[in-house]
Amino acid sequence: MKQLIGTGTALITPFNSDHSIDFEALKRIVEQQIAGGTDYFVMLGTTGESVTLKSEEKSQIIDCIKQATAGRIPLVLGVGGNNTAEVVAQLKQLDTDGICAILSVSPYYNKPNQQGIFHHYTQVADASPLPIILYNVPGRTGSNMTAATQLTLANHPNIVATKEASGNMEQVMTILANKPADFLVISGDDALTFPMLACGGSGVISVINHAFPKTFSGMVRSALQGDFSAARKAHEIVLESAIAIFADGSPSGIKTMLNELNLCGTAVRPPLWPVNDQVEANLRRLAKNAQ
Repeated sequence: MKQLIGTGTALITPFNSDHSIDFEALKRIVEQQIAGGTDYFVMLGTTGESVTLKSEEKSQIIDCIKQATAGRIPLVLGVGGNNTAEVVAQLKQLDTDGICAILSVSPYYNKPNQQGIFHHYTQVADASPLPIILYNVPGRTGSNMTAATQLTLANHPNIVATKEASGNMEQVMTILANKPADFLVISGDDALTFPMLACGGSGVISVINHAFPKTFSGMVRSALQGDFSAARKAHEIVLESAIAIFADGSPSGIKTMLNELNLCGTAVRPPLWPVNDQVEANLRRLAKNAQ
């Protein structure tokens, strides 16, 4: 899955003030990202506020992104949930046209044990018509998928990568040291992407890349080519913003920066809410240096 090496942007869903989808803004962001050097897009992930989108809206967003991208870069689709049977059913009915892989989050809220997580992903991977990227994000799911579980799942022929957002570098390094040669470890933490790449990571699925496509994707590219001096400089430019966008909720933070860049509005769907005034002021300041 060489298509997944590099920088993927976890695309936001822009909304108008009435919370309808702003498709024109979405098209602008697609063009800005491709021009900036983004390697692929992830559609309908957490950053895309997928849990508050209706099925019809999801289909419209996928169609919009496909049309705007016009085959220029690969597309990954988020399909996950905490009902294994429902996720399996969705995958069996999936229209795979133009999509290269599925990003599937570890089950949330139920808090399954490691055996539960393993069997969930095994059933999902068995049913999926496309390769699966694991997604470990304990801060959102309430449970961690351990290195041992991820390494066991890495042997499944239809599981090709993991998006690791545990924030635990010991866990990340354990996976990197013991994974199959062709299994990709993708950063899910923008601020930790540089050290993960230095340890052998394959890239990132990013939020901050919305605002810094040239700098951040350039950082990833430099690191993958072994130029860690250039990569470190880019990392230092982006680091403050990569932390700040999560200070009062995501994707509220990145939407504030994109609003300052005249790319979209700041609206998010409840229960999410725009960032507070102090965080907004800081994000607007940081956005003036975005590139």
